[in-house]
Amino acid sequence: MARRVVVALLAPVAWAPPGADPVDWRTALAEDVVDLLAMLNEVDTAVAVTPADRWLADAVIWPGTTVYEVPEPTPNAVFAALTGPSGAGGADGHYEQAAVVAGDAPDLPGLTVGKLLRPLTSRPVAIAPVEGGVPGVLGVAARLPVPSWLPSVDMDATVPAAVRAAAPRPGDLAVTPSWHRLRGPSDLARLDPALNGWENTRALLSGAGRPGGM
Repeated sequence: MARRVVVALLAPVAWAPPGADPVDWRTALAEDVVDLLAMLNEVDTAVAVTPADRWLADAVIWPGTTVYEVPEPTPNAVFAALTGPSGAGGADGHYEQAAVVAGDAPDLPGLTVGKLLRPLTSRPVAIAPVEGGVPGVLGVAARLPVPSWLPSVDMDATVPAAVRAAAPRPGDLAVTPSWHRLRGPSDLARLDPALNGWENTRALLSGAGRPGGM
């Protein structure tokens, strides 16, 4: 089996619910995503942050979790860190496949992450869009080293069609099932209280007085 890693990209968060401290909100989101990744099977997990956000990584990681410091909060920077001299990918060699997921999807199902990695057996790149047809991506996965045609991916603005247009062949990009991120008030309605996990975000929303509670 290919050596794989899933990295939570803990990028800056532009929005927080009314009544919630922005730092507490960002920390709750990140901790829930990191906790989810820690439960995945047959993959290594890590987080990526810019040097200015190292405090956040240190606050939410599990013991032994690798932290990659990247110059900018993009999947491309994470892929470069994984394949560069200081990111050899574990004690026994380079990773062969990697997925980068957004740090603001606290109720992301593990199956959705698995579906992001699955196409890499036959495709060089896979993208999971944000639910609802809005710009941005939930995650990006690629064989390593990434193909030279992969354009710069902005987690908040890129759409799969733009990446597909850059590929030599349309079939080089797989588009996998979408999921929501918490980037604005309307996204709160997408949270499902029946789903397991996301305890930190759930508790903060309850304390912040979300209508209807959790």
